[in-house]
Amino acid sequence: MIHGVSSDLPSFKSLTFGPGLNIVLADKSAGATDRQSRNGAGKTSLLELIHFVFGANADADSIFRSPELTPWTFEARVDIGGSAVDVGRSGKKPSRIMLQGDTTPWPIQPSLDAKSGDLMFSSERWRALLGAVLFGLPVDADEEDRHRFAPSFRSLFSYFARRQNSGGLLAPTQQSSKQQPWDQQVAVSYLLGLDSRIPSELQEVRTQEKAMTELRKAAKEGGLGRYFGTAADIRTRLTIAEARAKRLREQIAIFNVVPEYAEMEREASIITRQISGLNDENTIDRELILQLQNALASEQAPAIANLDRLYKEAGVVLPGSVGRRFEEVAVFHEAVVQNRRSHLSSELQSAEDRIARRGLERARLDERRRQLMGILQSGGALDHYAQLQEETGRAEADAEGLRQRLVTAERIESTKAELDIDRARLLKALQTDLHEREGVVTKAILVFEELSNALYEKAGSLTISATSNGPTVDVRIDAQRSKGITNMQIFCFDLMLADLATRRGLGPGFLIHDSHLFDGVDERQVAKALQLGADHAAAVGFQYIVTMNSDALPRDGFRPGFDVDAFVCPTKLTDATESGGLFGLRFN
Repeated sequence: MIHGVSSDLPSFKSLTFGPGLNIVLADKSAGATDRQSRNGAGKTSLLELIHFVFGANADADSIFRSPELTPWTFEARVDIGGSAVDVGRSGKKPSRIMLQGDTTPWPIQPSLDAKSGDLMFSSERWRALLGAVLFGLPVDADEEDRHRFAPSFRSLFSYFARRQNSGGLLAPTQQSSKQQPWDQQVAVSYLLGLDSRIPSELQEVRTQEKAMTELRKAAKEGGLGRYFGTAADIRTRLTIAEARAKRLREQIAIFNVVPEYAEMEREASIITRQISGLNDENTIDRELILQLQNALASEQAPAIANLDRLYKEAGVVLPGSVGRRFEEVAVFHEAVVQNRRSHLSSELQSAEDRIARRGLERARLDERRRQLMGILQSGGALDHYAQLQEETGRAEADAEGLRQRLVTAERIESTKAELDIDRARLLKALQTDLHEREGVVTKAILVFEELSNALYEKAGSLTISATSNGPTVDVRIDAQRSKGITNMQIFCFDLMLADLATRRGLGPGFLIHDSHLFDGVDERQVAKALQLGADHAAAVGFQYIVTMNSDALPRDGFRPGFDVDAFVCPTKLTDATESGGLFGLRFN
């Protein structure tokens, strides 16, 4: 429990608390708004102070880091682990928690501050100590790291001191607007006495599912995204890519760099053109040979006898001198024909000789070209080698990319199947846990039913279900027309948690409700709620602290003999004056 709060700030209003119900009243002046009330009367600031002492983060926007409050230390005398200790913290050094009192029973011991003589904790070790002592959380930080979705002290503690400014009054199972659904499942399961490891493991499954979704998305959006498919498809493309890369590597392995590759290539081209020219010339000479052969065949001496016979048949008698003249002409023509045939034969032989010489030259050129082509085919130029290497590199990169995509696709496919199995296993484990802890569930249902029935004519219901997405806790009170019904659902839920946790030896030993919880609630329900809080706190043994505006404190609706004024703290707060609030000063 909390025995009291104090500060070395001279204007601070120290408050003392006793067992059971404690009501902190604040007078709200006419026209004051809720924002003025925050730093005016200080009801909400009292709740912030409790959180500050119990290890809340003190960011730059914390009221205890404001210029007006930073120099001062704020303290609370609280029971922790069976010992009443004074806990102090300052906005000037928010990472240090100062202690006075007996800490020997604690599993984690503070260090000694040489200057002040006070015992000291770092804020991180302070939260670890509070988690171990108040909620039975493991002391070993390394073990907590291995269970990243395990319940934390700050999350559990916030159900016993909800902050309206943090969105703690939005839903019964949610103590902050920033609280993740998995944390709600883990924390509520732990506080109810269910197996919190099941929702913790389920969140691991959800995290892996999300990672697989992001992995598939990233793979599809990558350079080969349009080719991304099943593992079987990628395996086929990988096989082809690896074979191509292998062929290129083999070509590089046998590649012979020819230093004068370009010069040899040019020489081979010249030789090819020379051979082509020789072939063209041979064609011309062969055509000439055919013409010469035809000319030789057609070369014949003049037929003189035929001419003489022609004249005789015509009855023409030529003189003897004419006959001799014909014979002389025939001899002449015969000589001309012989000379012509000799010339044609000579030309024919020359053409054949030229063809023969060209054949020898072509054979020589062919041999040289074969030598050059053999060298060129067995190797290549350096730039060709570099291009081949570059192409090989691209092929190997493509293959490696597909290889990684195959690993990703196989991981996605296999992991999805494994995660589906894990979900089914955890659903079965959750169903089994609810069955085995039927007594815990029954107790929670009955306590909530009792509380809601005391507030409204028709009792509310608490339903705990096992789903594939984790345990769900549904809180209902059948009074939908009632203003502030959600706040009363939270009231019954919190009181039920405090009741069950205290009976199990868990929790800080107190429950705090800010005045905002009763906003919009009918005065009769507020009166009944205060009675219920007082009764359960006294019966179970925890402390119930309520902050309220004095004009909102009910005067009717209590059972006979219940004196609400007996639970009001002696020190009252007010926003009517500059010094009337909790801190005794106003600040922005």
